Amino acid sequence: MEKAPFSLTLNLLILSLLLLLLNPTPCLSKCNSHDRKVLFEIKAALGNPYLLESWQNTTDCCTWYCVECGGPDDRIIALVLLKGEINAQIPPQVGDLPYLQTLTFHKLSNLTGTFPNALSKLTRLREVTFSWNNLTGPVPPFFGPMKNLFSLDLSFNQLTGSIPPELAYAPNLSGLRLDRNRLTGPIPESFGYFQQREFYLFLSHNQLSGPIPNSLRNADFTYIDLSRNQITGDAYMLFKPSGSLQIIDLSRNMFAFDLSNVTFTPNLTSIDLNHNKITGNLPVQLTTLNLQYINVSYNRLCGQIPVGGKLQSFSIYEYFHNKCLCGSPLPECK
Repeated sequence: MEKAPFSLTLNLLILSLLLLLLNPTPCLSKCNSHDRKVLFEIKAALGNPYLLESWQNTTDCCTWYCVECGGPDDRIIALVLLKGEINAQIPPQVGDLPYLQTLTFHKLSNLTGTFPNALSKLTRLREVTFSWNNLTGPVPPFFGPMKNLFSLDLSFNQLTGSIPPELAYAPNLSGLRLDRNRLTGPIPESFGYFQQREFYLFLSHNQLSGPIPNSLRNADFTYIDLSRNQITGDAYMLFKPSGSLQIIDLSRNMFAFDLSNVTFTPNLTSIDLNHNKITGNLPVQLTTLNLQYINVSYNRLCGQIPVGGKLQSFSIYEYFHNKCLCGSPLPECK
């Protein structure tokens, strides 16, 4: 049998390659077909934004920008949308990604509306971030029963209403951010019963009011920020000599307690108590702390500022406008 000329064989090979390029076969995808369908629904609900341009039917959805696959079945475990031009609401279809562990919508300034109840189906969630958006309505209580939830950040939105006490029931929650919203009402009594040690809690820049709950004496915070609210009462219980507290900001509230009797944990590096109704004097123990910041201005403190440690390294602005506080860096005591 006569062999085909080499040039003919080469031409047939080139023709085959051209046909493949003109008629590509579907991409072999490891992404779950259900998840792929849901992602396309999410993309459409968000108005097909440029941020999701890589979400194309010709590519494996596990390689798409903003998503991550994981587990033995390559299910979608992360949906992370950052800094995109999106004019929409949170798509309820997000709740149809049952294996999600990380859910982030961050700095989407035109993301509006409320939290869809469909998110309550995502029982595997570990990290939830909806921050720096324009979300409105109440903080949803359905995050509370989520057993795997580790961190919840709903900061920098326009959320209103009271804080749901159910948030304290999440057994593995180690940090909660609700700061920079328009929340009203008191801090829930349940917030003294977070189950994880070394918890951080940010509630600043809201319109919270009422007395600080006594239950907070049971909590062990590493970082607590209650600043710029209208909270009243005795915040003495937040300072624990054997606790984990490193940073505390109670500024611009209406707290009233005697600072003289407070015993501080050695871990404390930052104390901001300005613009309250705090009385007493500054404890000498403050000279033993490795303070990076202190502000006790605009209170009702008296007596001499203890000499030593880092207390004299701060300016008069961290101490002034008190009843009769004196000594360096303020004028000498008379």
